[in-house]
Amino acid sequence: MAAPVINKPNGAAATQSLTLGKALNLGLRTAMEADPKVIVMGEDVGKLGGVFRITDGLQKDFGEHRVLDTPLSESGIIGTAVGLAVRGFRPVCEIQFDGFIFPGFDQIVSQVAKLHARTLGRVKVPLVIRVPFGGGIGAVEHHSESPESYFAHTAGLKVVACSNAVDAYWMIQQAIQSDDPVLFFEPKRYYHSGFMKAEVDTTATPDPLFASRLVRAGSTATVVAYGPSVKVALDAATAAEEEGRSLEVIDLRSLSPLDLQPVFESVRRTGRLVVVSEAPSEASLTSEIAARVQQECFYSLEAPVLRVTGFDTPYPPAKLEEEFLPDLDRVLDAVDRSLAW
Repeated sequence: MAAPVINKPNGAAATQSLTLGKALNLGLRTAMEADPKVIVMGEDVGKLGGVFRITDGLQKDFGEHRVLDTPLSESGIIGTAVGLAVRGFRPVCEIQFDGFIFPGFDQIVSQVAKLHARTLGRVKVPLVIRVPFGGGIGAVEHHSESPESYFAHTAGLKVVACSNAVDAYWMIQQAIQSDDPVLFFEPKRYYHSGFMKAEVDTTATPDPLFASRLVRAGSTATVVAYGPSVKVALDAATAAEEEGRSLEVIDLRSLSPLDLQPVFESVRRTGRLVVVSEAPSEASLTSEIAARVQQECFYSLEAPVLRVTGFDTPYPPAKLEEEFLPDLDRVLDAVDRSLAW
């Protein structure tokens, strides 16, 4: 799959040190400069710049006709965006918080996902739905969900999750250029974290959008993660190294379609797999990955595939969220159990 041609913004330095949030902002700005049909819309995305300030400055520079502050109606936002996409625009919708997406669920799974098939390919829906997701911000109910499995299960939708500033910059532009509807999940707790700051080369050739990536080589066991869990997996690999264990870490990046070939190749080398996700474990992406690896790598596995996930409960109050979320100790414990098998 050839990488798309994406131009850097006029006058911008080729390499910039950016947080994940700033990288998304620059990626949106670059896409809007490159194509006047790109429209940003959502609750408070204009004058305020979004609750996380990801769209900060865009309305000032591109005008209210391209950066639209919408009513508080996710169903209305998505429905309007569908109409715009059908008429040739490339709308980018912001869902303010992950748990707010459910009022728009019917529009997404009944209309967005099915229009292309329903019209026998005559109608395209080039729509991006940005979703800040995951926990770790001490928020109240409906603000720390991980709803990605619902959409990965839905035929007709593409689902991706960035985990770092470099991917944030490139992947948002690639998603906007896609003629398919894309659910774009962003780890909100790392928007403005210095830990996730990176040098973003705006002249580089990006990886394909729907591809996973090996982010740390290893030989003892494979750890697969996506979104906010990638940092947990990398921290676990660093800690395990002090004990003489070498963990290979793969960032899925694309959740639908899943690019599992790098995972299969890794598991055939290491013989062990731990999958990490904040979402509950039952009927989840981690379930699918475990099943597919067992099917493809059965004779290479030295231990069962183990999963480190959120629990099968509603997301807890803020004071308990650290008990709910996968952390360094839980990942290392899973590695220990896999090696002891």
